[in-house]
Amino acid sequence: MRVAPVMQKKLEDGLRPARLVINDDSNRHAGHAGHNPDGESHFSIVVVAEAFTGKSRVDRHRMVNALLADELAGRVHALALTTLTPAEDK
Repeated sequence: MRVAPVMQKKLEDGLRPARLVINDDSNRHAGHAGHNPDGESHFSIVVVAEAFTGKSRVDRHRMVNALLADELAGRVHALALTTLTPAEDK
């Protein structure tokens, strides 16, 4: 099973984002720690959600990491996160 669609579903269900972009950056990490030759080991994610309002950047990242805990414990080695409220998404 592909990891990206699972992460997308979890983030959509958990945060109801106004915008969600998931990029598989694994090919840029070939030869680095945690790289999986099958891909889906390194991701950059942009999440714009009202749920982040009033939360610090650390708390926002914790929210995303909690939703993706199973994936982070398995195949996903690294996430680069951009977490914004709709008001911050300009």
